[in-house]
Amino acid sequence: MIAELQLELARMRSLNINAGPVLTGKVAACDGGLVEVAGLPLPIGSLGAIENDDGEVSLAEVIGFRSGHSLMMLLGDTVLLRPNAPVRALGNPGAVPLGEVLLGRAVDGLGKPIDGGPPLAFDQTWPLAGHREGALERAPVAVPIDCGVRAINALATMGVGQRLGVIAGSGVGKSVLIDTIAGHAEADVIVVALIGERAREVSDFVNRHMQGARRGRMVVVAVPADHAPNLRLRAAQYASAIAEYFRAQGKRALLILDSLTRVAHAARELALLLGEPGAARGYPPSALAAVTKLVERAGNSARTGGSVTGLYTVLADGDDAQDPVVDTARAILDGHILLSRDLAQRGHYPAIDIPASLSRVMDDLVNEPVIEAARQLRSLISARDENRDLVLMGAYRAGADRVLDAALEHSAAIDAFLKQARGEAVNLPDSLAQMQDVAGLTVQNA
Repeated sequence: MIAELQLELARMRSLNINAGPVLTGKVAACDGGLVEVAGLPLPIGSLGAIENDDGEVSLAEVIGFRSGHSLMMLLGDTVLLRPNAPVRALGNPGAVPLGEVLLGRAVDGLGKPIDGGPPLAFDQTWPLAGHREGALERAPVAVPIDCGVRAINALATMGVGQRLGVIAGSGVGKSVLIDTIAGHAEADVIVVALIGERAREVSDFVNRHMQGARRGRMVVVAVPADHAPNLRLRAAQYASAIAEYFRAQGKRALLILDSLTRVAHAARELALLLGEPGAARGYPPSALAAVTKLVERAGNSARTGGSVTGLYTVLADGDDAQDPVVDTARAILDGHILLSRDLAQRGHYPAIDIPASLSRVMDDLVNEPVIEAARQLRSLISARDENRDLVLMGAYRAGADRVLDAALEHSAAIDAFLKQARGEAVNLPDSLAQMQDVAGLTVQNA
C-alpha cells in the first residue's frame, strides 16, 4: 500500500500544473446549439467547461466569436443548460494530449478511453491543427507499402507517404476493404479514425483488431454518428495529430480515416451554424477546405525520415462520382480506388473497378516489367467490361477483337486474381508475381 502511494505521489509531482488564474465566463445565450459566452475571450479551438445546477460539467469548444462574446458549441447534449451558467477555460488552447500510452487503446475525440480501460496518463501535447511543413520539406513517395489486398498491391500499388482514397457508395464493401487493410498492412503504427460510423461498427472493429500482436501498434479514434459535429471534426484532426506525432519520431504511420465525407458533413454543420452560405450542393467553401487541410497533413518527412500514409474513405452520396466531396478529394489525393456497385451485386469482392482506379505514384514504385503487366491486365479488364452486354446478348463474334478474345478466354483466371476472400491477405511480392503470371498467360495466347 505504501509503495502504491509513493508511486502516486511521484506521478503527481511530475505533473505540470498551471498555478495561474483560471479564465471564467457566463452563458449569455443559446440558440440552435450555438452557445454565446460573455467574459471568456478564448482562441478558436479552445475547450471550456459549462457547469449546471447539479454540479455536472459539459464540455464545449470555441468555434467563433462575435461582439466580444465567444461562440461555443457543446461536445455533448444541451442537457440542463441555463442562462448565466459559469464557464471556465480548460487545457492549452489549440493543443491536444497524446503519447505512447495511446498504443493499443480506443479513445474518443477528446482522448478519453472508450474501451473500458484505465484513464490515460498523457505526457505529450501536439497542436490539433498540426505543424505546417513547407512543400520542399516533404520527401517523395519512393517505397511501396504492402496493404494485403492483391488487386491494390498489383494494379494500384501504394507507396509509403501516399494519400489514397477509397470511393464508394453505401453498402458496396468499403468498410470490409478498410478492415482488411487495417488488419494486414505493414506499418510501425496504425491510426484508425472511425468518424460518423454506427456504434455497432465501432464496437465490432475494436473487438476484431484490438487484440493479439497488432494491438500494440494500433490506435483507434472513434466518434459515432449521433455525436456533436464539432466532436466528429475534432476526432479526425486528433487522429491526424497522433499520426503526425509518431512521424516526428521517425516512424512509419498508417492513417485510416473512415470517412472523409462525414468529416465534410460535420464541417458543413458548423459552417452553416455560423452563418456561412452554402455553395456547391449546400457545402460551404470552408467545409471543402477542411477536407483539403486534413488530407495535406499526411506525407513523408524529409527531416525525421518518418511518414504518414493516408487512406481515406469517401462516401459517394447516391453513387454520384461528381459529388463535391468526391471531386475535392480526388483532386488532392495521390490516387483513388473506386468500388463498383455492379461488381458487389455480382458477389465480386473486393468490388474494385480496376479501369476507374489508379495510383499516381505507382510508376515510381515498381519496375518496368510490372508496369507493363499492369497495363496489359488493365486493358483486358477494360475490354471485357465495356463489351459485357454485347457478349451476353450473343452479338459478338470471336475474332473481331484480339484483346477482347484474350480477355474472354482467360476471364476465369482474371476473376480469380481479382477476387479475394474476406480476411485473406496476399503480400506485395506474391501479388506482383501472380499479376505477371496472369498477364503473361494472356499475352502468350493472344
